[in-house]
Amino acid sequence: MDDLANELGMSKKTLYSNFSSKRALLEAALLDKFQDVSADLERATAAASSDFLMSLHGLLACLQRQMGEIQPPFVRDMRREAPDIFKLVEARRAELIHRHFGKLLGEGRKAGVIRKDIPVKLIIETLLGAVQAIVNPQKIEELGMLPRDGMLAVIKIILEGAIARKGRKGA
Repeated sequence: MDDLANELGMSKKTLYSNFSSKRALLEAALLDKFQDVSADLERATAAASSDFLMSLHGLLACLQRQMGEIQPPFVRDMRREAPDIFKLVEARRAELIHRHFGKLLGEGRKAGVIRKDIPVKLIIETLLGAVQAIVNPQKIEELGMLPRDGMLAVIKIILEGAIARKGRKGA
């Protein structure tokens, strides 16, 4: 808290007048971050119905940008200091995956670039399960990966198996 107060140019007392604890500050920062991520993902998937592959690339670029801000010390500290708060992260992340990947994959199905023999809901649940299994503080630390790299690897593994031959042309 000392370092943060110094970086913000305020006293620790002022910081604690707005946030009762480190936990409250972390929760507020995470909720604010998820609002930014959601707005960014919304922009990235806005054109999903007009060009699936462009929207997919935009969504992946957005995720790479947003997750690039998450550094190993933050993941390590969250694992050590606030493992229960990661449940908030998982819940918000699940909501975003369902909303944005669901929209995008649904539009991709209509455009004929997502296989028709695999239900979109199953693709989403597989993606979510893999993300939850891999992109969590313990596993990311164990694998020696950055959260961004873990997330992008999971998406690549899932989607390259889900994109139909038509969708692979030009990609």
